[in-house]
Amino acid sequence: MRVQPLSWNAGTIVLAATPIGNLADATPRLISAFEQADLIAAEDTRRTGLLRERLGVTRHAPLISCHEHNEQGKAEQIVSRAANGQRVLLVTDAGMPTVSDPGYVIVQVAIARGVPLTVLPGPSAPLLALALSGLPTDRFCFEGFLPRKQTALRRRLEELSSEERTMIFLESPRRLEVTLEALAQLFGEKRSAAVCRELTKMHEDVWRGSLGELKEKATEVRGEIVLVVAGAAPRTPLTPTEAVRLILDRVEDGERLKDAAKAVAAQSGLSSKELYNQALAERK
Repeated sequence: MRVQPLSWNAGTIVLAATPIGNLADATPRLISAFEQADLIAAEDTRRTGLLRERLGVTRHAPLISCHEHNEQGKAEQIVSRAANGQRVLLVTDAGMPTVSDPGYVIVQVAIARGVPLTVLPGPSAPLLALALSGLPTDRFCFEGFLPRKQTALRRRLEELSSEERTMIFLESPRRLEVTLEALAQLFGEKRSAAVCRELTKMHEDVWRGSLGELKEKATEVRGEIVLVVAGAAPRTPLTPTEAVRLILDRVEDGERLKDAAKAVAAQSGLSSKELYNQALAERK
């Protein structure tokens, strides 16, 4: 296989993945893109400038900031530069633009205006975590960051409790324990998962086990976290009696009766109120 140099037509926007931890993961085509760009749209211009220096880039194109708070306002300006014939490079602080990072709005504006787009592949934390997790990779979904507020978090996890695909989440180390606790309550403590920390960095670490096991380890964690959770077993119709038994089992594991009833109702399609009342009657 021959190495193909970057061939970049004028008036094209390139979305380029940048290293997520290890500088050696920068591809020759990324370095070439930095050299050839007429304009670089960067999530953080200081970090991109430092990356460019560390990669030994000698030609320094102008940098323009493009982050979650200003992308909507900057998209037209950035796409217009490409429409006028400039080579525009779009990068974020780490990983692939648009994947839980800025870039989606720019892509949409470019498509609407007929401005050509291409991509330079590279590191992506969600896919690296999936590969390392040991969980099924044939069908998966990326959920990004979960809601911070408890009510919204529980509601979102209830919606996902019957999801059969492997799920990938991003999480901050400060919230990992809370998130794992909520997952264990809503998905069941025995659901398999993996906590992937500091991927590609010196202190890379992966914990694999059940949600119940992992929540006990998630104290005083540091570094960037990707959480991978196994999907639910294929849904089989539950009788009301089986559903109530499942609720009572979850209650025995420490879950509140109301929460267990909601989760099992979402899984079975049965009425949460009726299951709650039946389970409550059996506990007496």
